[in-house]
Amino acid sequence: MNKSTTKSAVPESVTPAQQQRLQMADIARLAGVSTSTVSRALSGSTLVNEETRTRILELARSLKYSINIGAQNLRLKQNRTVGVVVPYDSATRQHLSDPFFLGMLGSLADALTEQGFDMLVTRVDAEQLDSAAAPFDSGRVIGVVLIGQWRHHDQLNQLAARNVPIVVWGAQLPQQQYCTVGGDNVAGGRMATAHLLAQGRRRIAFLGDVNMPEVAQRYRGYCEALAAEGIAPDPALQVSASFLPEAGAQAMRQLHQGGQSFDAIFACSDLLAMTAINALRQDGVQVPRQVAVVGYDDIELASYFHPPLSSVQQPIRAAGRALVATLLELTEGRPASSVQLPTQLIVRASSS
Repeated sequence: MNKSTTKSAVPESVTPAQQQRLQMADIARLAGVSTSTVSRALSGSTLVNEETRTRILELARSLKYSINIGAQNLRLKQNRTVGVVVPYDSATRQHLSDPFFLGMLGSLADALTEQGFDMLVTRVDAEQLDSAAAPFDSGRVIGVVLIGQWRHHDQLNQLAARNVPIVVWGAQLPQQQYCTVGGDNVAGGRMATAHLLAQGRRRIAFLGDVNMPEVAQRYRGYCEALAAEGIAPDPALQVSASFLPEAGAQAMRQLHQGGQSFDAIFACSDLLAMTAINALRQDGVQVPRQVAVVGYDDIELASYFHPPLSSVQQPIRAAGRALVATLLELTEGRPASSVQLPTQLIVRASSS
């Protein structure tokens, strides 16, 4: 059958509903070939000559036929999809549009594309991190990258114990059975605080929820820098603020209502730092002349903020590659070690 015959064999009156019902056998009948030949052609097999493959693909397109890649991958054991899970706190509902999440997703997408993999993004309740394994258990993905440990180290250990290939962006913790990739949070907290101390600041407020593993490590670095200068951390200057944008303003209100004086702020995210600066500005406080501010993550917006925000830079680009490389080691049955990436302080006008 030549190409012109194939085209004329397709009825122009086929409705969308009828087109959806057309199966591979229908394409085979219209093309005058076997269903196995159609299957090979649609999967790009070189066992089908180019003319026949082109004819089948054109017919499939004209019938709006699409291949179920997920099912095909499961049949052929060629699944090339990695699950990326972003937990949310049911109490705060931190948005997926958070700049840090977007930066991490972009880094992972780039790293996976370089390796020829697709990415399936899902969200799970941070109180039920064991559900992060659902895409793997269902066969949709070969492994899972989880962005953040939240407070459920034990659930992640249980996933590792049942051999779920999972790599977590987060802190290295005692008795950890799963792999993590993360920035050096202790060093980051120490650098930020030491920089503020070097500017002559002595009453440094810390904004962040220390029940979160990464924030707890940043607080440890903060305390170490203070101790190096003979300063004891003041519990009244430690504000348990979430990662939601409005938390910065809430933290400023808490400090003011408590009558606390402070000349600097170390915030555990850039959005937290930015909203704190906005609240200070509304109260007539000048940054950095009266209060110096350092954030964390160094999101792209930090350099465009007013004043430009000093921040501890997370190694986002390197993180994506490291997370993917570690996960692929696990999916191939090889042991993998946790990775700690360096952080660095980017000094801008908000603190100098």
